[in-house]
Amino acid sequence: MKKITVMLSLVLITALISCDKTKSKSDSETTKDSSKVESAGNKTVFGKLPDGTEADLYTLKNKNGIEVKITNYGGIIVSLKTPDKSGKSEDIVLGFDSLSSYLQDPPYFGAIVGRYGNRIAKGKFTLDGKTYTLAQNNLGNHLHGGLKGFDKVLWTVEEASDSTLKLSYLSKDLEEGYPGNLKVNVIYTLSEDNALKIDYEATTDKATVVNLTNHTYFNLTAGKRDILDHELQLQSTQFVPVDKTLIPTGELKSVKGTPFDFSKFTKIGARINEKDEQLKLGNGYDHCWVLDHKSGGLETLGALYEPESGRVVEFATTEPAVQFYSGNFLDGKFTGKAGVKYQFRYGACLETEHYPDSPNQPKFPTTVLKPNEVYKTSTVYKFSTK
Repeated sequence: MKKITVMLSLVLITALISCDKTKSKSDSETTKDSSKVESAGNKTVFGKLPDGTEADLYTLKNKNGIEVKITNYGGIIVSLKTPDKSGKSEDIVLGFDSLSSYLQDPPYFGAIVGRYGNRIAKGKFTLDGKTYTLAQNNLGNHLHGGLKGFDKVLWTVEEASDSTLKLSYLSKDLEEGYPGNLKVNVIYTLSEDNALKIDYEATTDKATVVNLTNHTYFNLTAGKRDILDHELQLQSTQFVPVDKTLIPTGELKSVKGTPFDFSKFTKIGARINEKDEQLKLGNGYDHCWVLDHKSGGLETLGALYEPESGRVVEFATTEPAVQFYSGNFLDGKFTGKAGVKYQFRYGACLETEHYPDSPNQPKFPTTVLKPNEVYKTSTVYKFSTK
């Protein structure tokens, strides 16, 4: 009887230990699942489109306090918070707090632009002997992909984490007039060295033209005033002159001795009101600079600096050019985040890309993409202070 009692006691103790282990394992798994949910917490609902479809907002962040919010509607960078030289974190891009405001046709705040960023003359181009007609949505020309470009579509989220957002979109044959079914991937990656990288990739089943970019408006004062005291530096010795409808004349002009020379850090407002024909045509800066690549790879080729905050945004790109736009058509019509009215020249865009109207300019680098080819470009914006 004593032996039986001892044996029963041993069985009971073993059962209790087993239960405790099971509970511990269950607690561990619960904690693990909770951390998974927490890491997936970078996604929130941003709003609904007119058809009832939800658009989401994704947050990327790093250990240094950089935070980027991106919606899959238009691939828009909604906010980008970086610290100033005293460590105060503020939002340095123009945009809105709600999806509904982005549906009011704002000027491409933070959006992916395509199928063709910038302008195509008279909304026409000829490829392989066939002429394609596009929407004329800007001074009789085609601008930024047309009436419903990539900035106005809902992208599919392929991957999302605290550091990466991968978006995809299928632009169908003859969408906005462009030939070919174009499969596009755009990947946003925030690194621990405070760099936001944007990788673009596309393939097509029919010859087409492609020129993708991002249309973020930077204001390194966090919207406290315009960008005229920002200093710009571009590694460029030539720019692309335009006509009265902002279409390239076909020539490349030296920046030397002109208000377009930003080879050294220069205040954007220093020469913007000079009596210069090109400044008059653009109502300020709205021009394409040819970048002085040394290798043709990913190179740092320019920077934007705001002295009071100390914030610096450097950009590196594989693209041959950058369109610098000084917010000349902002007029206070749009009220953005924190109730800030976006007044004249309140944002600076650095759109890395190919030249405007390349499909109609045989001397410009080609933007033609053919079947069995892969379109690949990369741009990096790196944030620091000084």
